[in-house]
Amino acid sequence: MRHQRTKKTLGRNYKQRKSLFKNLATSLVLYEKIKTTEAKAGILKPKLEKMITRSKTSSLHNRRELAKFLTTKGAVDKMLEVIGPKYKSRKGGYLRIIKLGERKGDGAKMAIIEFV
Repeated sequence: MRHQRTKKTLGRNYKQRKSLFKNLATSLVLYEKIKTTEAKAGILKPKLEKMITRSKTSSLHNRRELAKFLTTKGAVDKMLEVIGPKYKSRKGGYLRIIKLGERKGDGAKMAIIEFV
């Protein structure tokens, strides 16, 4: 029974979900704005905000922790050198989700997730 289980699976198993969010996070860091579904954006936002908080201080430990989640070295470098210092004085709320309409093909609710 699924009593008190609130994890969103998005119809994927653990490895597929983990890979999906690693790729979404890397794309968002590199391009600073991506268009995806509302469900994916809602799950990605808290994970990436924790990584942005971690990237405020540049250390070897933080670099390795970011490298666990981001798939390219360029994304890790950008987090530590550009994005982290940019939000140094901000306490949270680094990302915004803008809801769009429904996708024409399957009616999925679409959204844009971007840096504030």
